[in-house]
Amino acid sequence: MRTTARRHPAGPPAATVRPDPGGVGRSSSAAAERVSDDLRRGAGDFLEQRRRIAGLTSLASFALGVVGLYQFGLLRRVPEPPLPFLDADAVDAAGEAYQQFRTPDAALGLLSAGVTLALAGMGDRDRARTAPWVPLALAAKTAADAGGGIYLFAEQVTKHRKVCSWCTVAAAAQLATLPLALPEARAALRRLVGRS
Repeated sequence: MRTTARRHPAGPPAATVRPDPGGVGRSSSAAAERVSDDLRRGAGDFLEQRRRIAGLTSLASFALGVVGLYQFGLLRRVPEPPLPFLDADAVDAAGEAYQQFRTPDAALGLLSAGVTLALAGMGDRDRARTAPWVPLALAAKTAADAGGGIYLFAEQVTKHRKVCSWCTVAAAAQLATLPLALPEARAALRRLVGRS
């Protein structure tokens, strides 16, 4: 297995911080330490794209978190610039924002983002070869995220004639994840086709 390191890795190698055996809590494994090292310290093998997907999904989550604070009544107003085409307060208070499962749609968006983050982080650098379903699932999930973001933006424009700036940031971030997921998905698909 290749062990190409990033120019500026994040944190120490996982094996060097392994706790002593015993005590309360989770155990570790060589496979888990490999994932830790690959994601934080590795280079190549689609790791940079996975990091960018995680970063963009985290940005979308932050934006959805602001909307969620308003939708749950923890913020009196959604902070956004006073521009004529922005009205997050109206958009995010509308009934359609609470229609699915009768809960704030920001909460559902955060749940969805959690799944995307888990798929981006799942597996080591060789997952396109050893677990090709993971990159394929990530590509499908980012496609669904991008489609959902486009749909909600179109809904705001056509129904409210105004948009929520935070929702737009989330939608743009979700849309940007899709092209990042495709190269690894293609490699996984080639691996699957080569097996049959």
